[in-house]
Amino acid sequence: MSALRAAREILQTIAGHGWRSHSTKSAQNLHIAKPGSGFSFELTDEQKEFQATARKFAVEEIIPVAAQYDKTGEYPLPLIKRAWELGLMNSHIPESCGGLGLGSFEACLITEELAYGCTGMQTAIEANSLGQMPVIIAGNEHQQKKYLGRMTEEPMMCAYCVTEPGAGSDVAGIKTKAEKKGDEYVVNGQKMWITNGGKANWYFLLARTDPDPKAPASKAFTGFLVEADTPGIQIGRKEMNMGQRCSDTRGIVFEDVRIPKENVLIAEGAGFKIAMGAFDKTRPPVAAGAVGLAKRALGEATRYALERKTFGKAIVEHQAVSFLLAEMAMKVELARMAYQRAAWEVDAGRRNTYYASIAKAFAGDIANQVATDAVQIFGGNGFNAEYPVEKLMRDAKIYQIYEGTAQIQRMIIAREHVGKFKA
Repeated sequence: MSALRAAREILQTIAGHGWRSHSTKSAQNLHIAKPGSGFSFELTDEQKEFQATARKFAVEEIIPVAAQYDKTGEYPLPLIKRAWELGLMNSHIPESCGGLGLGSFEACLITEELAYGCTGMQTAIEANSLGQMPVIIAGNEHQQKKYLGRMTEEPMMCAYCVTEPGAGSDVAGIKTKAEKKGDEYVVNGQKMWITNGGKANWYFLLARTDPDPKAPASKAFTGFLVEADTPGIQIGRKEMNMGQRCSDTRGIVFEDVRIPKENVLIAEGAGFKIAMGAFDKTRPPVAAGAVGLAKRALGEATRYALERKTFGKAIVEHQAVSFLLAEMAMKVELARMAYQRAAWEVDAGRRNTYYASIAKAFAGDIANQVATDAVQIFGGNGFNAEYPVEKLMRDAKIYQIYEGTAQIQRMIIAREHVGKFKA
């Protein structure tokens, strides 16, 4: 707690006016101008400080060790602890729970810089946001203080347990069941691809409480808060994935796990709405992470193109390469604008489903395109693990898959777009 308090005091000194309580409806968010003051791309001094702190941490502490963590798959606990000390984790936890209470926009600025260093580490850190968001948007005061408060006292992780072996994009296909028995719910089922699954202190769990298979998703599922050390929880092996290898991804089995009724979020049957609502808040930071990776790929490719010579001149002087860099730069800039708009909508207190899906889909796609183009610019060297772009290409793929696939995002965008014309 002392480290977080120190970080907060430093940032308060910078801000001059102290930190606001977390509120998506507050007109005082750091980046939101007063009503009627117009549109601006300028960051506040406080936002620039967050950005600079995260950038310095990424360049000086993450990048030098990222390749080694990628090779070993080891969980980057020392760096996670350091990020916590610097106030770069859990930035959205309300002040009432001991957090900084920052908005989505600030969180995205931080996330982009961390992802520039290593998206595996950024994903491990950002998974906390996904696990915490259901508590932030739906938890009562006791639940928030109990589960969010502890995360401001020492570095610890949480996880979002929704995906199952047979239910990824089709969340309504979840089979994990919770049966009410007295003042408890007994849970049985299996979750899969859970980020921080083996490191979490607690989980947000989505389970079916209505046994009727025809019950609508809006009433069939319930959201629970579960202590990770609850008897009956079996944590699977760490999965070795294509990319983001230092992130901890596992399957989790729940066998007769007893959860007290006071750990239900809102009420029985409200879980699906809570789980989906969390995505609107967490997809902008995911998009920001994809932009961070793309920015890194663009930077690596540009520096290489300035140094590598063919036919008597630097390859950047060949139009084929310079035009490729131009296309990459366009994509990075536009994707950044997309996530910033989605985050701005959140902090303005507006429903951002449309913009969140646009940001997530576009940023995920361009991260893959830019990383692939970076490998192309590096040529044969880009295909080799001794050069950084090979890792970036592997790390990029997951951005088109987790927290809603690229195809699911297009379904949401189409639904939201067409709905405007039907209204």
